[in-house]
Amino acid sequence: MTTTKSQVPYVVHGPQDPSNTIQSRGMIRQPAITKDTGTTKVWFGMVTGAPNEMGQPHHHGEAETAAYVLTGKVRVYYGEDFKEYIEAGPGDFLFVPPYTPHIEGNPYDEEHSVILARAPDNIVINLGE
Repeated sequence: MTTTKSQVPYVVHGPQDPSNTIQSRGMIRQPAITKDTGTTKVWFGMVTGAPNEMGQPHHHGEAETAAYVLTGKVRVYYGEDFKEYIEAGPGDFLFVPPYTPHIEGNPYDEEHSVILARAPDNIVINLGE
């Protein structure tokens, strides 16, 4: 039997060039496992958030988003006028449902880093500010 890359385990060494994925102000999304590396149903990568920076309003269309915070703290603002928020720190997991308008923010002096999984793909729809 002949196997293809999608039929055997493989390693992607480190996050890839962030210019290959959609970005939002205040964050750098670095892809790792994507359609370019052989997946068909998940985007997996790393996100860093600049200190004292608010991202822009956006949502992820049909994509579900799950994250694990490595360092720092990240806030996810949502709801009417983005007045509500959740905050996660190192060791915390967070989930953002599909089509949920939100803003990632980092109101602290330390950069945050997050491991991020999104399916069915890294859909990012930036909204007007």
